[in-house]
Formats: sequence, structure tokens, C-alpha cells
Amino acid sequence: MRKSERLFQLVTLLQGRRTAITGQALAEKLGVGVRTVYRDIQALVLSGVPIDGEAGVGYRLRAGFDLPPLMFEMKEITALLVGNRMVQAWTDPELGEAARSAEAKILAVLTPPMRNEIARLPYRIPDFDHPGRSTHALLRHACELRLKVSIRYRNMQDQESERTLWPLGMVGWGDHWTLLAWCELRDEYRNFRFDRILRMDCLPEHYPKHPERNLDHYLNDVVGIEDKQKPA
Repeated sequence: MRKSERLFQLVTLLQGRRTAITGQALAEKLGVGVRTVYRDIQALVLSGVPIDGEAGVGYRLRAGFDLPPLMFEMKEITALLVGNRMVQAWTDPELGEAARSAEAKILAVLTPPMRNEIARLPYRIPDFDHPGRSTHALLRHACELRLKVSIRYRNMQDQESERTLWPLGMVGWGDHWTLLAWCELRDEYRNFRFDRILRMDCLPEHYPKHPERNLDHYLNDVVGIEDKQKPA
């Protein structure tokens, strides 16, 4: 964890507490040593954060201090949190943990009235351990690093085959995920449902960049749709 993230989490942990919390308890929550907490507290105090400390009692954020609120409208905050909770429920554990950390940071900088509105949101995203979730992280990393993967796959006709793929992108359909890949066996694009992958291994081989074998080419030239989620 970077120091800036740790300092933010320290303020978040202290914010809203009515009682002091010990350096040892803070260290356990942050996964660092007590001496690191002492140094971080000192850095925050020197930067102007009003933290009171007492030996044998602990630390407490002085009443009235608050982090500046995010400049988002309530509907924007709602959209961010709903999407964040979908990530927590429907992707791999590593990405889900990152989403939980991001949500804590968002909630920490909201004004009290906004936090009250968030508490009344009607959205609930059940966190089911659905099939294929265990392979999500491996496929995500394979896409990011352009690593070939070897899979054993069962299609809708219950026929099994061995494939070597170039993982290009992942598509969420609500109740399941599919992998868009270039299939070396068929020498063309193919889509594979996560829950039909029987076995998967990342290979120590990178596939090359190719102008006609990538996510943008598939969406724009093969399917003929505009990728509205691509950053401008």
C-alpha cells in the first residue's frame, strides 16, 4: 500500500469515531507496524490534520474536521456505488477487494446529508459465488498482459475441445461472463462462457499486437457497434 493511500485510510478510520483508537489497533487494520502508524500520524499532524493523542488511550480526530466532499451530484454518486457493488459481487476477489476499498474512500468524503441519502438507496446486489468467478482474475490478467491461455472447453452441445486463445476482452451479461478471444484452432474470433471453461492455464507466451485481432476491431468492424465504454 502506498503511503498516500495509507494516510487516507488513517483519516477514514479516525473520522466519525467518538472514542479514541490505539496505535496497535490502527496498525492491525492497516496491516503495518505500530511504528509506521506513529510516523503516519505525525505526518498527518504536520500537514494540518487535527489528531489528538494520549499515551495509553489512543488517537482521535478532533471534532469538526472533515475531508472536502467530492464534487459529484447525488445521482452520480449513486451510479458510482451501484457499479462499484456490481464489481464486488460479479468479478474476481482481487478486483472486488479493490472496489470495496474505493467505496470506503467515496463514503469517507461525502457530506453527512449525502451519506444519509446513500443509506436509503434501494439497490441491493447479491454477492453470489457464481460459476466462472474463480477464473475471472486469471483471464483479466491474461487480457492485461496479452498472455496466451490454454483451455479445455465444453460447448452448448456438451462437446469438449482443447483451445489455445489470445484473450482480448471480457463481456459481462448480468448472469454470466464471456471471454472474447482469438482462437488459434479456428483461426478467428470466438466467445467463451466462463462457466463452460473446464480447465485453464496461462501460458508463458505473449501474443503479438495485431490490427485485426483486438477488441476494438471486433466491436467496430466485425460486430459493427460503437464502443461507448472506451475512454475518450
